[in-house]
Amino acid sequence: MTQYVRDQNGYADLRSYAAIGDGRTIGLVAADGRIDWLPLPGLDSVIPFAALLDAAGGGYLQLQPTEPFTTERSYLGRTNVLVTTFTTARGRVRVTDSLNTGIAGRLPWSELGRRIEGLDGEVPMRAVARPGTCLGRVSPWIQDTVHGVVLRLDGLTMAVRSAGEDTVGWDDKSITIDYTATAGSRAIFGLVATEGEPLLIPAPETVDEGIDRTIEKWQRWSSSFNYEGGFAAQVHRSVLTLKLLIMGDEGSVAAAGTTSVPESLDGGKNWDYRYAWVRDTAYSLTALFRFGLREETHAAMSWMLRTIRNNNDYPAVMYRLDGSACIDDVANYDVPGWRGIGPVVTGNRASGQLQLGVFSDVFSIVTLYVDHGNVLDAATGRTLATIADSACDAWQRRDAGMWELTEPQNYTSSKMGCWHALQQAVHLAELGQIPGDPSRWRAEAERIRAWVEENCWSEELQAYAWYPGSTQLDASVLLHAISGFDRGTRMSATIDALDRELSAGPHLYRFSGAEKEEGTFVACSYWMVSALHFCGRTNEARARMAELAGTANDVGILAEMFDPADGSALGNLPQALSHLALINAAITLDGPVPD
Repeated sequence: MTQYVRDQNGYADLRSYAAIGDGRTIGLVAADGRIDWLPLPGLDSVIPFAALLDAAGGGYLQLQPTEPFTTERSYLGRTNVLVTTFTTARGRVRVTDSLNTGIAGRLPWSELGRRIEGLDGEVPMRAVARPGTCLGRVSPWIQDTVHGVVLRLDGLTMAVRSAGEDTVGWDDKSITIDYTATAGSRAIFGLVATEGEPLLIPAPETVDEGIDRTIEKWQRWSSSFNYEGGFAAQVHRSVLTLKLLIMGDEGSVAAAGTTSVPESLDGGKNWDYRYAWVRDTAYSLTALFRFGLREETHAAMSWMLRTIRNNNDYPAVMYRLDGSACIDDVANYDVPGWRGIGPVVTGNRASGQLQLGVFSDVFSIVTLYVDHGNVLDAATGRTLATIADSACDAWQRRDAGMWELTEPQNYTSSKMGCWHALQQAVHLAELGQIPGDPSRWRAEAERIRAWVEENCWSEELQAYAWYPGSTQLDASVLLHAISGFDRGTRMSATIDALDRELSAGPHLYRFSGAEKEEGTFVACSYWMVSALHFCGRTNEARARMAELAGTANDVGILAEMFDPADGSALGNLPQALSHLALINAAITLDGPVPD
């Protein structure tokens, strides 16, 4: 059991957050029972509760004892419903947190349920619903209506639902409810919300029943896949976390649940990850196909291909969650950011970049789909042929690379990605799934391979360099042990060089010099596991995977980065790429050892 405290300004450690969700948005619940992040109704919508980034004015939903406590928590079985047990000197109380779903799918409104069950003794509890300023943009207000108090801000209408309380009070800023939990008691604290439409106000008992229905639905979904290999508990939790990031309405995959959580304690490296990267969609499908999850894989692939067709048949790096094009304008909010480390932003500069790896990502998705016994439609086939033709020319260009850098270079991993895209295009053409003569694609792939072998290998480094002439290293090259570009002596030597230069224990920085400005990149650490296996070094891969077991927090949530100095988390969370790399590494280790 752990006693959790916030810093003097009210910010919780990033490792203290668990995630709940309903297929449209994500809430972050701190270990002390306070929800500090909850956009409504969608992940990229209004953010009425954003104390994660603005402790003073961001807003929160609090539920905790009014006297000192310690906590234990876990997800309820294989669900995304969170159970926290608070222990005080006088007793124990259990809180079950759920973003509720409906009978036939997602509810047409947002519904949070927080069930309060007394276990023993007597525990005084207090709930507070305090909407914030939407990161300094609007002023919330509370209105007393004929059907009770409602909270309003920026087009949102919200109502608190409560049963089993002792007292309810409110002022112009917040609603406060007191409860007393005793052995066998049961109460409910809930919130319902709509945007730009009337608000249905359910009975508190209906919200409570929704928690049970949501538990049942998560359990039923979890029963549709199974994994009994090594690191099974980590894999199951990561798949469930990934499910939170798959937007049910569209099938898009959000890169993370937050914006502007800093990658560096020095500030300046704060990005908005509430978008769908083609890259993350590709890695998601790689994982989900292996579990036989049909609905999510078909929806995500269809979303991606439809989105590309709707945006001029040329794949962008990323899209909005509804499939519309992103703009690369980044707007700053006048709020402090997590622990005062700004800026807090919306938008992402990467949307306007050229990243050649996107070609590999698109073809990886489609090849997986076809190789699992599915068939492409004619329009998709024509689009893919056009994309393959584009890759034949585009590989010659300098790009921003996978790490979305501002200095274009001939990044090695980008060229390897183009090779992989054209290899897959040839494969699909030979299967009759995309039209055209693949001879140019085959020839261009061989030109890329020859160019990389001649220009990107560094005898000095005994590794693939970051780009020709560079004396620095890039961990994203590991992806091309996975893609099959190289699983021989050069890639194995590159693994050794990366381990020497970029590792901190089992963790790995993204590229040379990154250790001076950010934490280790969680996904890179798991890519190293997969690359070791594919290079025939499976014993080392398994040992490394075991060493990474403590990277997630107590409920299995991974952020973008990990600080090996103190074990703290950095960057946006939960991070899809981190969980996907873990899943794929574990499954890779269960596969055959390469010859």
